[in-house]
Amino acid sequence: MAELYPPIEPYDQGILDVGDGNLVYWETSGNPDGKPAVFLHGGPGQGTVPGMRRGFDPERYRIVLFDQRGCGRSTPHASDPDADMSVNTTPHLIADMERLREHLGITRWLLHGGSWGSTLGLAYAQAHPDRVSEIVLVAITTSRRSETDWLYRGAARFFPADWARFVAGAGLSAADLRGLGLDQPGLTDPGLAGSAGTPELGAAVLAGYARLMDDQDPKVRAQATLDWAAWEDTVLSLEPNARPGAFSGHADLDLQAMVRICAHYAVHGAWLEEGQLIRDAARLAGIPGVLIHGRQDLSCPLDSAWALAQGWPDAELLAPADSGHRGSPTKRELTMDALNRFASR
Repeated sequence: MAELYPPIEPYDQGILDVGDGNLVYWETSGNPDGKPAVFLHGGPGQGTVPGMRRGFDPERYRIVLFDQRGCGRSTPHASDPDADMSVNTTPHLIADMERLREHLGITRWLLHGGSWGSTLGLAYAQAHPDRVSEIVLVAITTSRRSETDWLYRGAARFFPADWARFVAGAGLSAADLRGLGLDQPGLTDPGLAGSAGTPELGAAVLAGYARLMDDQDPKVRAQATLDWAAWEDTVLSLEPNARPGAFSGHADLDLQAMVRICAHYAVHGAWLEEGQLIRDAARLAGIPGVLIHGRQDLSCPLDSAWALAQGWPDAELLAPADSGHRGSPTKRELTMDALNRFASR
């Protein structure tokens, strides 16, 4: 079983002014003269943690971590309802990455990320293929609206009661429900929950949470955070290596920021055309890539990773049968093997 590299500390770090009043935290660790690699955290809005440095060989990589707008040590923090979310979009994050690359004097870098980080990595690479040396993605999502609809509605077929609670927590008004052809009692009807409702209801639920996370009342934001996190945990609960309560618990400011950013991006389709990242996969031609996606991933089913690999001639798709969305020993070994292979390119 592959072991993570020992913990290391950054040799440099700072705050980068990326415009729009946003300051982005960044750090570099490992070998200052090593192969540049940037880690793209998930969420969106999860932020970085020290363990994210440990998948890279510190002797061979110059490891770059940064907290995307609104989360982690970047400011303004999205947990503040006055933080302007209109300047937190996928194009803004792509521009931030370019600004950071230039700030660090990097010509080309390897991209590594998972879940939402795979969406951001693909979007960046398709916009700036000449700045990317290799790509290693785990738990792939391309943020198609169909994928978002599956995660926040379609998966309800496996968890009808939990989804009914998730819907109830969205704070939809009677007028909202009438507009969807529903009434309040029908919202939590087992038949509705069991059929996972309709895409229109799913979209209304996401919009409802986005409104709640913008509310000035901290109690409203905290409750919406807990309700959203409970659903995220539920969808992860059946897979191998599931960690109970991975998101649930105390609605601290970091979790509030992540939920607010997640809802914001989900409502807007991540500012991508439907199917854009799969449609434009040919732009990645010439960039070696490894896609690692657990077959038991209920949050992000395998078909998106497979479709991406069909259009990306230099991608290798690995689908371990014993893994889901979250980390596993098998996924760790496959990921570190890919990073170690690319370290010497």
